[in-house]
Amino acid sequence: MKVVSAGEFAARSRCEAPAQWLDVRSSTEYAAGHIPGAINIPLEEIEARLEDISADLPLVLVCKGGQRARMAAGLLEPCRQKLSALDGGTDAWLKAGLPLVISKKTRWSLERQVRLVAGTLVLGATIAAALTSRAWLLATGFVGLGLTLAGLTDLCPMAVVLSAMPWNRTRKCDPGTAKEGKCCV
Repeated sequence: MKVVSAGEFAARSRCEAPAQWLDVRSSTEYAAGHIPGAINIPLEEIEARLEDISADLPLVLVCKGGQRARMAAGLLEPCRQKLSALDGGTDAWLKAGLPLVISKKTRWSLERQVRLVAGTLVLGATIAAALTSRAWLLATGFVGLGLTLAGLTDLCPMAVVLSAMPWNRTRKCDPGTAKEGKCCV
């Protein structure tokens, strides 16, 4: 696998045959901003979706900063020859002044929301335990147990609760406004 900078990819793409760009971030991260023409197959789905990846075209792996693209390359290297990863991911792509497809209104990924809430709960309970009663340490244990079970079972009750919050509800398209060039409300 080759690791290539955004500038090198941009210069190469003008001269070489096309490649398939594969964004391995979550669908929410992909919707927040992705390289034009890139398809989205989250890292955890790569092995199950090998049929969605072109066998004929060189493959360029992309994520936010480069780490998940390298992990995806490790999974794909045994069965793919022409494989590259974008060094620095979409962050480097954007920094190089190259275009991203960005939707008007984006949300934080559920994974990021869970990390924020879990971190805030643990930090708050730890501070409360230090300042008041040690009983607050039970709250940190509860959050740790929940995260452990979520990792083992791939079911996260905190993500279920967060997905029902108003800021995570799906926007619906009004057919009347879609004709006028406006999209969703």
